[in-house]
Amino acid sequence: MLSDKQKMRAKDPEQALNRIFSIGGRNGWYYGNWLWEFRGFLDKLFGGVGLKRGRKNAAVVSPGDALDFWRVILSSKEQKRLLLYAEMKLPGEAWLEFRIDEKGFVHQTATFRPLGLAGRLYWIAMLPFHYFIFRGMLSKIVKSPNKPN
Repeated sequence: MLSDKQKMRAKDPEQALNRIFSIGGRNGWYYGNWLWEFRGFLDKLFGGVGLKRGRKNAAVVSPGDALDFWRVILSSKEQKRLLLYAEMKLPGEAWLEFRIDEKGFVHQTATFRPLGLAGRLYWIAMLPFHYFIFRGMLSKIVKSPNKPN
């Protein structure tokens, strides 16, 4: 198993939780949306589901729901946790998890179980993109809400 783990403190954990549970669909992925769209295009090109499945509801996700090219595995606002499984074409299996701890840190973990050499090469090739995309996405999730003037 390979993983990319990042965490940042949210100034407003409740707002961060709402952003996590609103991710995808029309809201996009908060950072590098054109890269997510390109990945969806490639997925569709190779026979995958692509990115255009969206989501059923703008603010509510339930286990089993499709969320773009992800499937919701666990969705619990009480536990402050969202776990997604990738249904895109990959040389392996992938999960993306968001969790907020009791100190207000948002933990974001991308996990990949590669299939053979192709899977490992895929992970290595994606590392630079993952760093910037996942870091940027997490930064947008934890940012302070806009204050009225």
